[in-house]
Amino acid sequence: MAGSISPQEQELWDLWINEQNTEAANELVQQYYYLVRFHVQRIAAHLPRSVSKDDVKSLGLLGLYDALKKFDLTRDLKFDTYASFRIRGTIMDGLRKEDWLPRSVRDKAKKIEHTAEHIEQQYHRPATSIEIAAELNMSKVEVEEIMKDALFSHVLSIEEKVKDSPDEHKEGIGYSIPDKDTPTPTESLVREENYRELAQHIKRLNEKEQLVVSLFYTEELTLTEIGEIMDLTTSRISQIHARAIVKLRNSLMNVVG
Repeated sequence: MAGSISPQEQELWDLWINEQNTEAANELVQQYYYLVRFHVQRIAAHLPRSVSKDDVKSLGLLGLYDALKKFDLTRDLKFDTYASFRIRGTIMDGLRKEDWLPRSVRDKAKKIEHTAEHIEQQYHRPATSIEIAAELNMSKVEVEEIMKDALFSHVLSIEEKVKDSPDEHKEGIGYSIPDKDTPTPTESLVREENYRELAQHIKRLNEKEQLVVSLFYTEELTLTEIGEIMDLTTSRISQIHARAIVKLRNSLMNVVG
């Protein structure tokens, strides 16, 4: 990394690593604070109103500071890449620990999913938010807000941390960078097998579900952006994504079982 940063930044890193200089750390935090803003904005787009954006920002700052403490300057890795994983991982961990979705909302989300499935089976087409709202005596806006909240709940669930020894640091699936340099051959083999297994299950989804999963996780588009591409409403994209996640989780659990 030394060759990719300015002499001024190298001096800050030297002061921080060698002397734990807090002023140098503060300057480095200010320099990389744009990473916190970026991840907070992307994650906040899917958050329910009950979650404070300031709280998410605080989690992001904790992740950035954690990255400063653990980053190895001698490794062939850019700090902003490493910090991005730490920031996003810390935010997701913090959100996962909070019971931010009320039980009443979870119950309504289940009713909406069941009603959507019933309408789809009855008319052989996707249910609209208006139809679901009419069946449940709810407003269209309320249905779409609850589905958005439930969507984020599904995302947190599928990224749930792996239980391991208490002294090992784990982060959400796809967001963790191990502190060890290289995984063992066995770990690499298991990881590749898991990826292949997941890929096979994704192929079993219908065309729309595959596209939404790909655009959301691979291209990191928002629900609104995906809706514009597929010419569907944001609420419809939310329903497709939630259904795809449920299908994947159930099929993977059946394999494990």
